[in-house]
Amino acid sequence: MRRNTDGNVPGVPVRPSSGMNKTIRRASVFCLLMVLALLVRATWVQAYEARALADDEHNRRNTIAQYAQPLGDIIVAGSPVTGSKETDGDDLRYKRTYTQGDLYAAVTGYSSQAYGANQLEGIYSDVLDGTDDRLKNPADMLTGERTDPGDVLTTIDPDVQKAAYEALGDDRGAAVAMDPESGRILGMVSSPSYDPSDISGTTDGDAWQKLLDDTSKPLVNRALRQPLPPGSTFKLVVASAALENGLYGSVDEPTDSPDPYTLPGTSTVLSNENPSAPCENATLRTALQYSCNNVFAKVAADLGQDKLKAMADAFGFDTEELDVPVRASQSVYPTGMDKAQTALTGIGQFEVTATPMQMAMVSAALANGGELASPHMVSKVTDSDGSTLQEFPDGDTERVVKASTAKQLRSAMVTVVDEGTGSNAKIDGAEVGGKTGTAQNGVDNSNTPYAWFTSYAKDDSTGRQVAVAVVVEDSGAARSEVSGNGLAAPIAQKMMKAALKG
Repeated sequence: MRRNTDGNVPGVPVRPSSGMNKTIRRASVFCLLMVLALLVRATWVQAYEARALADDEHNRRNTIAQYAQPLGDIIVAGSPVTGSKETDGDDLRYKRTYTQGDLYAAVTGYSSQAYGANQLEGIYSDVLDGTDDRLKNPADMLTGERTDPGDVLTTIDPDVQKAAYEALGDDRGAAVAMDPESGRILGMVSSPSYDPSDISGTTDGDAWQKLLDDTSKPLVNRALRQPLPPGSTFKLVVASAALENGLYGSVDEPTDSPDPYTLPGTSTVLSNENPSAPCENATLRTALQYSCNNVFAKVAADLGQDKLKAMADAFGFDTEELDVPVRASQSVYPTGMDKAQTALTGIGQFEVTATPMQMAMVSAALANGGELASPHMVSKVTDSDGSTLQEFPDGDTERVVKASTAKQLRSAMVTVVDEGTGSNAKIDGAEVGGKTGTAQNGVDNSNTPYAWFTSYAKDDSTGRQVAVAVVVEDSGAARSEVSGNGLAAPIAQKMMKAALKG
């Protein structure tokens, strides 16, 4: 058979070699993998990265869309304390406005075209700008159309809020009031305050910087976010632990406490504010009435840090996620102490810290028969038609101390107001119990002390009741004039009166 010079027979098709077949197959597989990789990448970008880019806080389109229409409102007692105002801007058509912004700043927070949003404005931004999926019907879900925004209804009582704001005045501090039975927060004020309207636009840089530079930190919500030594108000927690653990049978049993009291293992003598007070071997009632340091330091040392921490934690200390729904800073009862340090925690010093919200919870639990109702500042979230999207039920409680313990401590707290250091909290016709505190501030108490007061009030004729905590960090008063009764109790008294009036 004749062959060509290349070795192939004329007229007979040439078959690819096996080596060539492998090359083609490999090239085909490689091309297929490349196509699949492109498809996966395209799907990833469209399904995930596009969403991430859309949600990015730096994506200006989100801000433009957010302020393209009026926002929903934050409601207090049926009336909005927020609003929206049309602007001259091409992109950002509306900006946030506030009714009595300084009064409600600790409740609303701010919503700014330039600086974002915080507190209720930030937590419920999706509801307030209409992007929350719960606001959308099936058609909206398909088209992606923005719906009418919803509203946030608060539990705030405007009379209590105003009473706290006016009573604090120019003092640096905070105040919280809550209903002991329901857990509803009736008032929340932080001073100094600010007007969120001043920073709601895009040209408010000077106002924003002024707030940041202010050493009194007006942007900090002191009621929730400023833990401080609670001083003698913490003695209510120590007294609760003493009764719950059977250290004493009642608030009227002598405590076998020497006066003066030397901290265990040291030569440090702990003094009382009032040297003439009957603090030696005093009962818990008398020790609360005169705020006897020797008694509560000894009680703390006798109980030990583990039992005290268990009691503090039951009241809400050391809770990392206390949301009302704004996240409150953690109030702390320390660990790893020696006996002398444990004794100091008995008077609310060493490394014990608490927010006003936390100390209001202590009084609220005792006022509510030993059960702590979950504190909350929002009652419900609604759509534009008023239909409920989310509701926060009242009275979700956990038992902290026995009812008998709570009853005894309420009786002792009444003695504090009627006959002791809390006289400025009295209200005619109402049962009022409280505890004062003056907490050390700075190394060796070198700075102006903090003035505290925590209390409850009850009107048996109407059934109304309220628990309050107030801290005054700085009032400008002379050091000798700083006391819980002198500075904080009058503020609490005004708040309680407003709450009981309903």
